[in-house]
Amino acid sequence: MTSDVHVVIPARYASSRLPAKPLVDLGGQPLVQRTYRRAQQSGFSTLVAVDDERIAKAVRRFGGELLLTPPDLPSGTDRAAYVATELGWSDDDIVINLQVDEPFFPPAHLVALAAALRSDSHHAICTLACPLDDPVEIADENCVKVVCTLDGSALYFSRAPIPWKRGGMGPAPKGVLRHIGVYAYRVRALRRLCELEPSPAELTESLEQLRALENRLSIRVIVADDVPPRGIDVEADLQRAREFLAQASEQD
Repeated sequence: MTSDVHVVIPARYASSRLPAKPLVDLGGQPLVQRTYRRAQQSGFSTLVAVDDERIAKAVRRFGGELLLTPPDLPSGTDRAAYVATELGWSDDDIVINLQVDEPFFPPAHLVALAAALRSDSHHAICTLACPLDDPVEIADENCVKVVCTLDGSALYFSRAPIPWKRGGMGPAPKGVLRHIGVYAYRVRALRRLCELEPSPAELTESLEQLRALENRLSIRVIVADDVPPRGIDVEADLQRAREFLAQASEQD
């Protein structure tokens, strides 16, 4: 196990779109257990940052590592920073913030994020994106897009279609990237980000990563060839995940 890389899974009980999300059943196991076991396959230490004793009880039941965090922390990023401080992780350690609603996230992508950040002295944060050519998804405000420099630094994230093709007609422009919301941080950058006030673009777009860019915390973007399955945000996503899991079980 790599001792300087830690996967933190923030798990919040009071999800507005899917109540008690970490505890919903997915193939006979709570969602938090599915995500935890998947993350463990990366070989990194894995911990759930919980805000409610009901989630803590579920994590203890399957033998997972956890830390209770204050319920008033505003985001999963703040929970990850709280964990890093409470456990005394080094400023140079790497924290991967994996959302609890990503039970099928490829462990290889977690390894790639950590490796990219470890070998990079310029960026303090690393995230993922994948090619996007579906005009419907490009126009969907729930599908976040990212534009990068030629060497892979994020220029801007947006819910709007970017880059915008002049005239707005015809096929989707080439090179559109869909952001995949999993981040690797050096601990010092994670703490710094959580110390900063929400920024103007962040508040406009409701995208926390813009706070980093507006404060000159550079973000490296790795383009993944394969697209991870969608996370579970609403009931329809949960049903789709159950069908995906059932199909995978039939193929085994």
